[in-house]
Amino acid sequence: MLVNCYRNQRQLPKGHMKLVIFGLSMSSSWGNGHATLWRGLAKALVRRGHQIVFFEKDVPYYAAHRDYTELPGGELVIYGERNDFLSQARRHLADADVGIVTSYCPDAIVATDLLLDSNARIRVFYDLDTPVTLSEISAGNTVPYIGPRALRDFDLVLSYTGGEALTQLQAHLGAVRVAPLYGSVDPEVHHPVIPSEAYRADFSYLGTYAEDRQAILNTLFIEAARSLPEQRFLIGGAQYPAHFPWAGNIFFVQHVPPPEHPAFYSSSRLTLNVTRGAMAKMGYCPSGRLFEAASCGTPILTDWWEGLDMFFEPGKEILVARSTTEAVEALRLPEEQISRIAEAAREKTLSEHTADCRAADLERALESIGDREGLAKGGELVAAQDTVESIMEV
Repeated sequence: MLVNCYRNQRQLPKGHMKLVIFGLSMSSSWGNGHATLWRGLAKALVRRGHQIVFFEKDVPYYAAHRDYTELPGGELVIYGERNDFLSQARRHLADADVGIVTSYCPDAIVATDLLLDSNARIRVFYDLDTPVTLSEISAGNTVPYIGPRALRDFDLVLSYTGGEALTQLQAHLGAVRVAPLYGSVDPEVHHPVIPSEAYRADFSYLGTYAEDRQAILNTLFIEAARSLPEQRFLIGGAQYPAHFPWAGNIFFVQHVPPPEHPAFYSSSRLTLNVTRGAMAKMGYCPSGRLFEAASCGTPILTDWWEGLDMFFEPGKEILVARSTTEAVEALRLPEEQISRIAEAAREKTLSEHTADCRAADLERALESIGDREGLAKGGELVAAQDTVESIMEV
């Protein structure tokens, strides 16, 4: 039986699209970065007149930490039984303009088969974990969200990671057309708020524990805390192990839910971004945390990765550290200097990195595909090279 279906439907305006998305989770932000991105992006697309249907499998891990139960203006389908999923998916795909299957969707292979057999005008795969995908493929492994024909049957492959990742998606997975769709922020959710004593910190870090981030976290956060025992350090996140190398001035808050993120950031003098190993190695993969913190007006210190300067200008809009010494130096900068950096980053984020900006990027990518193949519904469409900077076609 269908576990739950949170609905708030609206009439689809003429010329706009119905997008059916098969994803990991929108309802729970626990231990994943997908949910927050989809909430902002879906809201922006609905605001721009599109109809969104998001399919999410009901699993105990996310059900126990569900913090979002309604997609205003759209439909959030949380399904249980396979037969209910199949019937619901077929019904929605029957009149869809766009179908999107994403990385780590639990039923990605089945959803792909349904999408390819449907009348959906444009078929898309969105890899929100491209470095992980490519790393597994390069090692000779398979990933559970990509089938035996890889990505060659999709009209468009979107990637959370740009740069060389786009070329590799074509070379190793047969993608015909690729384009980046980076992370973003919803400024209606993430904005400066009154600081909270519960989250007060000279230096903070918000993120789920990950082994491939630990070396950088040790260098830029743990050792910095030991060098500055008079300052207060704060970590917020889930899945931290008992053997984590805590220090006396490092405090911990387990799982900060999205509604609390603004208070977390706004209570920090400076916050840290650490990029996961595979993503840092590939580059051009900004974490959504960067945009969230910047939108809250909090100065950011980050590790370095190729392409960072495409999103924020080091020294002017963001601070970069490669060693404990550089992290400590950043923490000792004058208040006026880091405030200027925070203000510049917020201005850049609100002009270039919001969910509305990404929704516009997605529209242009989809319209370009439709223009070439005669698929899109109305509107003035232009060539791909004029709309999305990095669309590439074999």
